[in-house]
Amino acid sequence: MTSLLIDRIGELTTNDDSLGEGLGGRLRDAAVVVEGSRIAWVGPAAQAPAADERVDAEGRAMLPGWVDSHTHLVFAGDRTAEFEARMAGEAYAAGGINVTVEATRAASDAELSRNLTRLVAEARRGGTTTIETKTGYGLTIGDEVRAARIAGEQADSVTFLGAHVVPAGEDPEAYLDLVTGPMLDAVAPHVSAVDVFCEAGAFDEAATRRVLESARAAGLATRVHGNQLGHGPGARLAVEHGSLSVDHLGFLEDADIAALAGSWAEWRDGAGPRGTVATVLPACDLSTRVPLAPARRLLDDGAVLAIASNCNPGTSYTSSMGFCVATAVLQMGLTIQEAVRAATLGGAIALGLHQDGWRNPRGETQPAIGAIRPGARADLQLLDAPSATHLAYRPGMPLTTAVWHAGKRLH
Repeated sequence: MTSLLIDRIGELTTNDDSLGEGLGGRLRDAAVVVEGSRIAWVGPAAQAPAADERVDAEGRAMLPGWVDSHTHLVFAGDRTAEFEARMAGEAYAAGGINVTVEATRAASDAELSRNLTRLVAEARRGGTTTIETKTGYGLTIGDEVRAARIAGEQADSVTFLGAHVVPAGEDPEAYLDLVTGPMLDAVAPHVSAVDVFCEAGAFDEAATRRVLESARAAGLATRVHGNQLGHGPGARLAVEHGSLSVDHLGFLEDADIAALAGSWAEWRDGAGPRGTVATVLPACDLSTRVPLAPARRLLDDGAVLAIASNCNPGTSYTSSMGFCVATAVLQMGLTIQEAVRAATLGGAIALGLHQDGWRNPRGETQPAIGAIRPGARADLQLLDAPSATHLAYRPGMPLTTAVWHAGKRLH
């Protein structure tokens, strides 16, 4: 097994507080040794062991690869007109999803796969090493199964989102029966979780409960799109059902924040299960012109936070996690260390991939992700900057200069 030494790292963010200073466990003048797909050693450069190969970081900063825990990458078509209308003052409504549904149904498998390959490559160039993506633009049994299958060829985690919207012209109750019955049964072998869009114009509280309960009966984890367009039951239902995460969160009441924070109390004491991650999607908030999610308040009150891109053709057509991190710092009140942690380890926790032994859609057993520590998967990004602070100090600049995914250098 070939080993690789990356040394002379100016600032290393490990996300393991036992390895370095402060939040993020940062080390100065550090080194990392990679063996195969895993991290073998982390520490001061002066104490680094020998390795077969060496990369000189020349004082640059190194971070874990981004973990993008919320995307919608299996689609066809374009919604530029919808975006232009929003920028002219028209409010976003969930019904626009049906435009993408029509285009996706009409596309061939090859077209969907090529588009997914393009989007994944863009994300990789920006430092993203772990990608979750969802179905939800087919909304028939056949189209949802093929979306899950195509997603599983490249993504690290695939989520069934048949409960995205009710397709145009269909009866809501009949469609809910389909989503929680035959469609779920058909898609279940290809996915690890089920999501539901709990929102006005999509699925109400009673329907959301049915989706979450059917997922649990099928042995699948759950996620919730919630509190995006207005106050609603999404966050509360996610906590109540032990969902991995609830995502969007632009409209939260005090009780919602308390529930999200409280869901982690027993876990932190080592006496209970993990809680529900609060996943914020700043690029989507900007594109839809809704209030930015209260990330600062969520952290201060004790919630576990993730940042994701929500890359999709309608409301957030970007996979730039660097942009999302910069927005979280500049407009949501997070420190750079908090934002980086949320976009790496936070995303890993939101996906349930922060511990060894998870399986990707290809059935391969994987090491933990989201941190640079011995035994973790070697997902790394090197910035063309001396510190992670430059992600917000120089917003919009393409700072990721090298990426390793499972120990393999991508660029």
